[in-house]
Amino acid sequence: MARNLAIRSGDPRPGSSPGMGTALIDAKGTRPLGLADGQWAAAPPHSSRRLFGVYITLLICGIAILSAHYSGIRFFWFTPRTGSWLSNIGQLWDGDTARENYTTIGSKLIETLEMVPRLFKAFAGLALPMMTRALPFLRQAPLDYTTSEAGNPFVDGWYADPDTEFYEGKYWVFPTSSYGYDQQTYLDAFSSYDLINWEKHANILTINDVKWARRAVWAPAPISRNGKYYLYFGANDIQEGEPEAGVIGGIGVAVADKPEGPYVDAIGKPLIGEYHNDAQPIDQDVFIDDDGQAYIFYGGHSHCNMAKLNDDMISIGQFDDGTSFKEITPEGYVEGSQMIKRNGKYYLMWSEGVWTGPDYSVSYAMSDSIMGPFTKLARILQQDPAVAKGSGHNGVIHIPGTDIYYIIYHRRPLSETDGNHRVLAYDRMYFNEDGTIAPVTMLVKDNFADGQAVGWKQYGSNWSVADQRLTSSGAAVAMLDTNFGDLVYDATVSVPDSGANAGLLFRAANVSGDLTQLNGYYAKISPASGTVTLEKLVNGTSALLSQEHAAIKARTTHHIRVTAVASKISVFVDDLQTPKVTTTDSTFSTGADGVRASTAGTWFGSVSVAKP
Repeated sequence: MARNLAIRSGDPRPGSSPGMGTALIDAKGTRPLGLADGQWAAAPPHSSRRLFGVYITLLICGIAILSAHYSGIRFFWFTPRTGSWLSNIGQLWDGDTARENYTTIGSKLIETLEMVPRLFKAFAGLALPMMTRALPFLRQAPLDYTTSEAGNPFVDGWYADPDTEFYEGKYWVFPTSSYGYDQQTYLDAFSSYDLINWEKHANILTINDVKWARRAVWAPAPISRNGKYYLYFGANDIQEGEPEAGVIGGIGVAVADKPEGPYVDAIGKPLIGEYHNDAQPIDQDVFIDDDGQAYIFYGGHSHCNMAKLNDDMISIGQFDDGTSFKEITPEGYVEGSQMIKRNGKYYLMWSEGVWTGPDYSVSYAMSDSIMGPFTKLARILQQDPAVAKGSGHNGVIHIPGTDIYYIIYHRRPLSETDGNHRVLAYDRMYFNEDGTIAPVTMLVKDNFADGQAVGWKQYGSNWSVADQRLTSSGAAVAMLDTNFGDLVYDATVSVPDSGANAGLLFRAANVSGDLTQLNGYYAKISPASGTVTLEKLVNGTSALLSQEHAAIKARTTHHIRVTAVASKISVFVDDLQTPKVTTTDSTFSTGADGVRASTAGTWFGSVSVAKP
């Protein structure tokens, strides 16, 4: 039986948060039209203003230290030749007053030493926060990724409908807890400085904090203003006609003093509790424009509305014509509105299709005005039969001071059939020269930098992650939930001794605990024989396809690459220009990808599976 490695430990209790803890990474940038991946440069994440901030920080710290010194702290120097102390420059310790001076110097030295911890604390308290703000690149410089390099899902657990904010140097993700409606009674959040290592904040909002909410607490949308943190959410899944019958539900708003909450109901009732323009009051996004005006975009049942928020952020304003709600529904809109602004252009994003189906997807429109019109331009995110299905309901992560953007969204693993079994992922979102958004590619990578192996299923002996390496405790297999046919599959691998072997499984199926039914291909390295071997596995029985000698050593990092296009399969080791093994075989055309170890201490790193 397969075991999920670092995968959600289900907690069926309503109102409680499922266990988890992992990491993530993501970014997006601009590339010229017509250029292939890798042929553009991301915008530099730093500026001269940040260096100026460094100088100012150091100057202030220096002034603080000198002020403390000249306010009464005395420094002393010992002169070995005379055996004397100098308490001031030019003032020698006089032996006639030795006892008095010794006592004075001793007390002042003790006073000075006692001041050191306090001075250090003052320096740290002043300098460190300022340097953190003045040197944001200490955290943000590496945030130029192609995807979640430490693996998607980037956090553990069933979650959906993510929205994001950037608060006080940290990236925040607020998702729906993806269970049955009656179990959706709480919200969790995740925060990260680097988009790799994520901290979970459980139960930031529960129905105990919102007396009118009973179930179906959905799609939180965060925003901050005037020192307060607001969280807009849907609750109770009201249907058309129910508000008129006295059923309470819709979009609520909660407020907190900190990003992690706790959040409490701000007004004691829904902010939007009725249908306007046939839009179900769910799936909201809140956006503050450059002029300070706040807007809320929302809507289900294939209708999208926008409204102004007053400065208090907890009441609906009016447009110039006296109305409060305007419909801006673009073609194909179903739900999941999201608004961003880039280079003076407004981007309205939304989800199409059925949320439980494989065709769930993200489309977008652009406009010069926040009021629209919004005409659909393209679908930019959809299922990939090799990676995941049901990819939709997105948020956007923007790296401040750069043109790096990530699309963060939920998707359903290929082997999952339960509609609520959704996970969080993000990938780079690139803009073309004309401002349009390029189609998003869901990439498969895992460098284990988060210390986790979320999304991997393990068979045989246990696996663990240490030093950014997926390490076996014995003979074992670990598999990704993928279904690639043609592929380029890379990983680093090391075996602990000459008697061990290890390698990559691809186009695999029927993986079970004892591997007796395993089908697929296995490319392995063996130090003892100094060989690279490609095998075919049929119902657990291996057949040699090709084998060649190579310089394979134990306790050495080797880079293995497998390319498979139709029936042609090649295996590279270290030299990625010339294959060590090339053969043809058409037995298996698609399947899952994974790693295999014959003994404890074998490790893998820098996994990447992509289409050629």
